[in-house]
Amino acid sequence: MNKKITLIPGDGIGPEVAQGAVQTLKKVGEKFGHNFGIETVLAGGCAIDACGQALPSETLESCKVSDAVLLGAIGGWKWDNLPGDKRPETALLQLRKELSLFAALRPALLFEDLADACPLKPEIIEGGLDLLVVRELTGGIYYGERGYKETALGKAAYDIELYSEGEVRRIAHVAFSMAMKRKRHVTSVDKANVLESSRLWREVVTQVSKEYPEVTLNHLYVDNAAMQLVRSPRQFDVILTGNLFGDILSDEASVITGSIGMLPSANLSESGFGMYEPVHGSAPDIADQDKANPMAMILSVAMMLRYTFGLTQEADCVENAVKSVLKLGYRTPDIYKEGTSQKLVGTKESIRLITDKL
Repeated sequence: MNKKITLIPGDGIGPEVAQGAVQTLKKVGEKFGHNFGIETVLAGGCAIDACGQALPSETLESCKVSDAVLLGAIGGWKWDNLPGDKRPETALLQLRKELSLFAALRPALLFEDLADACPLKPEIIEGGLDLLVVRELTGGIYYGERGYKETALGKAAYDIELYSEGEVRRIAHVAFSMAMKRKRHVTSVDKANVLESSRLWREVVTQVSKEYPEVTLNHLYVDNAAMQLVRSPRQFDVILTGNLFGDILSDEASVITGSIGMLPSANLSESGFGMYEPVHGSAPDIADQDKANPMAMILSVAMMLRYTFGLTQEADCVENAVKSVLKLGYRTPDIYKEGTSQKLVGTKESIRLITDKL
């Protein structure tokens, strides 16, 4: 198999963990006889510094003609004082929109050997934890009308939450389809007691559920869902929600699994084209210190192999390599526990250990 992949290392720890993706793909290609051509391009803060815009046209064009996109991380303190429409994060929003990446899949899996890194009581996570957040990615408040106006109390800012029936319907189908391959349970998260957009969301999701009679559907308000994730996370299988709520809940779910450095994600179009990225941010406080956890990036590669390229055996191989390194007790600082037999390693050594296991 020959595939072209666009790599956007980005900012902060992005370039460091991106090396994990490059080396993993090289090893997978050698082992299974594939050729993964990788083109590295700029986006985010580094692109602003280099050419004055967060998403250069050549970067977008490279993504459009590739078979998949890998993204490290975007943003950082250096660019915090820029106007909202000039910040590095606009590149991420533009990429999602331009590439029609409407569905974000964010699995939260607690690896058996990371149970001690979970902040919850052992009895709460007994039996393991495996849930999937399906987040609508190109609608809602992040893409709605926004602006400023004068009020009796002074200058005011507004952002509008808007969802159409079609947007809700297509992401609901993704969630129910995923549930059919799992434990056949969907929890739809909204704020229907307050928001009109959530009332439409609930109505459409309920309609779609009738096409999947084998799947159980329940609804939760977002505040209750946030509480239930730490109170009883094992009740969840697939969590379906909008852009804003999904952003928050998937980060909460990642911490439950031990570290945000362990959580990969897939951003998919209707055709199956995808942009894959770790959920963690750019973490500028540890950039260039060999402290970043590359596992979420490497697991994002596994998701790319599985969902966009249909290479199930190769994806399993990558995931098993990560599990093997964890079983041997190797830990980056975010998942390391002092006073144990665990072995503290840096980013580069963690990548080497995982690729050796491939």
